[in-house]
Amino acid sequence: MRVLVIGSGGREHALVWKIAQSPLVEAVLAAPGSAGMRRDAQCFPSVSGENSADVLDLCHKQKVDLVVIGPEQPLVAGLADALREAGIAVFGPSASAAQLEGSKRFAKEFMVRHRIPTAQFEAFSDLAKARAYVEKLGGPCVVKADGLAAGKGVAVCDGAPQALAALEEIMGARRFGVAGDQVVIEELLVGQEVSYYAITDGERMVTLAAAQDHKRVYDGDRGENTGGMGAYSPTPALSAASEKRVIEEIVRPTIAGMAQDGNPFVGVLFVGLMIAPDGAPRVIEYNVRFGDPETQPLMVRMRGDLVPLLDGAARGKLDPAQALDWDDTSVCVVLASRGYPRSASKGDRIEGLKEAAATSAGVVIFHSGTKQDETGAFVTNGGRVLAVTACGATVGEAQKRAYAAVSCIHFDGMHYRRDIANRAMVS
Repeated sequence: MRVLVIGSGGREHALVWKIAQSPLVEAVLAAPGSAGMRRDAQCFPSVSGENSADVLDLCHKQKVDLVVIGPEQPLVAGLADALREAGIAVFGPSASAAQLEGSKRFAKEFMVRHRIPTAQFEAFSDLAKARAYVEKLGGPCVVKADGLAAGKGVAVCDGAPQALAALEEIMGARRFGVAGDQVVIEELLVGQEVSYYAITDGERMVTLAAAQDHKRVYDGDRGENTGGMGAYSPTPALSAASEKRVIEEIVRPTIAGMAQDGNPFVGVLFVGLMIAPDGAPRVIEYNVRFGDPETQPLMVRMRGDLVPLLDGAARGKLDPAQALDWDDTSVCVVLASRGYPRSASKGDRIEGLKEAAATSAGVVIFHSGTKQDETGAFVTNGGRVLAVTACGATVGEAQKRAYAAVSCIHFDGMHYRRDIANRAMVS
């Protein structure tokens, strides 16, 4: 089998790394890919997931058997539709199904329609009306850009002043462009956030493991939201009883509801959850692709072959009996460039990659925002630069291995959180 992975970030590097281990796979291709992926995949840097014609041409020339779409943008733009119309097996939802992530308003209205537990909300396309609603609320709330904003279009606000500032940034200053044409304003839920994953062919499903992301830029969950500063899997925040509720009250109704609405969902359903102190789950958001950085610890933990699940879902033949085994735990620490999440310093030389990888057999370093300069050295090329990931028998062991590897790496302006997975050790 020849498998093409669309994307160039840390999530796609982790998928490439895992898919390449499958005995079913003859070759892994990546478009555009990255220099960091070249050990496991043949990369095509001139082919972007944003250009369906180029992707189709590559599939035909390279005799691709399966396409796995990593990022959300090509899914929302309809790349999966174009591939299916051409008779190519693709793991990823249609544009209509990808609205679950592409529009916060669509997702919230879907949840209300299908009685899926979530936060109360109102949606606005008028800035003045949104301001008036925030002032009427007067207390904590969450302000979300309706469209895609690379995980950064969410502001958790302690009160009206913060919420008004967020509205001005999103709808007034247009920080996220057209993604801010509308906003969703939600009640602030209390509990622990959990990322939960299920692979589905639109009817059948196989659940994966849960993970916990760290969105805020600074230790102790301070500062603004990022695309994710680290993650670990599994998480004690999701008990067996809560997981059962997630499956029965959220995952199954979502898959059934999408099919009922005429938008059958094929791919990986990523549900961002808030688990209340009493264990009750509610949906914060949907994503229609693997998460970043949660994919990195999930792939490192995963035993067995992922490819039959991806291919089965793509062809409408998913086998629900094909459960995966998992190593005990894994921890991922994201190394970010100077200025992130507001900006990204590029071109800074990265030192210590070989030394970091050699610290432990359980360490894998995934490239998120890097490239090679004219000398062949890796330099920074994005906000989130590297995802240093390690597995271990305990969360403490995995965390220790990850941070030991981090200590070997340096680039100007490098910053990272030093408390990834601490919650798991005090739970």
